[in-house]
Amino acid sequence: MPSVVGLLEQHELAARRRVDGLREEADRIQAELAMAEQEWSEWTIARERVGAVLSALGGDSVGVVATDVPEGAVTEAEVEASAPLVVKARSQVAVWREGLDWTALSVDYQRILAALEDRVRLGQGPLTCQELAAAFGMDVVPARVEGLRSKAKRLVSRGWLAEPAPGRFTLARSVSGPGGGS
Repeated sequence: MPSVVGLLEQHELAARRRVDGLREEADRIQAELAMAEQEWSEWTIARERVGAVLSALGGDSVGVVATDVPEGAVTEAEVEASAPLVVKARSQVAVWREGLDWTALSVDYQRILAALEDRVRLGQGPLTCQELAAAFGMDVVPARVEGLRSKAKRLVSRGWLAEPAPGRFTLARSVSGPGGGS
């Protein structure tokens, strides 16, 4: 029969091995996390740059300066000629400008605009995100409401919606139905 001290030493050794293994795994995960954060940062910067270029192409080209254009590169005229009239993006919301159609937005954003347009058309006031969630048939739980609030705030910052009172949203004055764009 093993002694109590011997059993304790075995358990201590097993625990030490487990700690060492977990530390190695934590170091590996930290290194992987650092690489993933770097990649995420690079993609975020790339998305922001593409968004800025697409916004500049859709509106005035003021502020876009081409420097050190390599020989054989695409000219600004070629870019403007090939630029789509409507920019579709999944998570990026285009900045509203005269003539920009709702189809430039993803379906979720279009749905919010349509609900708020119905309110304006019926002469009703702004909606809260809880009311939007209920109107969409969603569970009115914090996660859903905050998701809608995030989208609504993004639409406000891009000029599609107005927030006349905190947490209450309506269409911006210049924005009209999906066909109009202005």
